[in-house]
Amino acid sequence: MAGQNRSYIRYLRYALQAYIVLFLGYAGIEFHRFVGHFIAGSGAAVNTAQVLGSRPASIEGFLPIGALMSFKLWLLTGIFDSIHPAGLVIFLAALLMALLLKKGFCGWICPVGAISDVVGKLGKRLFGKNFRMNRYADYGLRSLKYVLMLFFLYVILYSMSPMVILGFLGGDYYKIADVKMLYFFTQMTTTTLVSLVVLFLLSLVYRNFWCRYLCPYGGLLGLLSLLSPLKITRNEEACIHCRRCSGHCPSLLPVDSTVRITSPECTGCLTCVSHCPAAGALDVSFAPKRPVQPLVFALLIVVFFFGSIGLAKLAGRWESSVTYQDYQRVIPAASELAHP
Repeated sequence: MAGQNRSYIRYLRYALQAYIVLFLGYAGIEFHRFVGHFIAGSGAAVNTAQVLGSRPASIEGFLPIGALMSFKLWLLTGIFDSIHPAGLVIFLAALLMALLLKKGFCGWICPVGAISDVVGKLGKRLFGKNFRMNRYADYGLRSLKYVLMLFFLYVILYSMSPMVILGFLGGDYYKIADVKMLYFFTQMTTTTLVSLVVLFLLSLVYRNFWCRYLCPYGGLLGLLSLLSPLKITRNEEACIHCRRCSGHCPSLLPVDSTVRITSPECTGCLTCVSHCPAAGALDVSFAPKRPVQPLVFALLIVVFFFGSIGLAKLAGRWESSVTYQDYQRVIPAASELAHP
């Protein structure tokens, strides 16, 4: 069987992840400047539209809990969150991607996943390998993200009424939830710092520790991805049993001994496919005989995610409706503003 070289697909993924991380880093700096404008409290005349336009809406992607509340409100009442609409758009895009393209959001888009993957690679260079949990410890720890997921689903989808959600979304706290998230990093407490350092050290030793064991967002997307028609599929006849697929899988899945990868842990990153040397042995496909070219899958990820953002902008569902006067009133008091 002739060999193949699909290494380009993982470098394409690295490039996309690097772009998103760098873009969000730039957005974070711009948002810090935006918040600083209101902290400074200058009395000079300003172009309020220009100031509001300098706020990067993409930072709302770091507000998934608010997006979940907005999602329920939209489903039950038709009210689309106008305070942090970009957060809801990103949340909806991630959900739909999971239903159609595996956990493509986790494997290709999520900046936390990208950084976690880099830390894991660094750990492999330092220690010569990434370690694996005992099987039973691994199962127990993996359940944590589902426990956290069920907690948020219960509190928000079951316990909170639409009127309670509407009241929260219209309050001052939610208007600057993004500012509070910024302060989580710029005004870090000792507890936060220690927690992040511990996560970093664990991620050095155990690849993708946060994603594998603690991320409730990833848990939800993983369960939805079970419905995705696309799965990593192995052709037993073409497989040469080199085990490179399993050896490189960031989710530690037994790709080399499975025909169809149905696990909710699969992120659709195509790392296994990119490392497979045997032509026709491993593909992402609708069925064993209906493969999809890896490049097509990657393009679908890009088009679906960024297309969703483009459509949201055209529909006026991307920029926040919070006014300059609201920011001017609430941001200076953000540190003292408690959760309602």
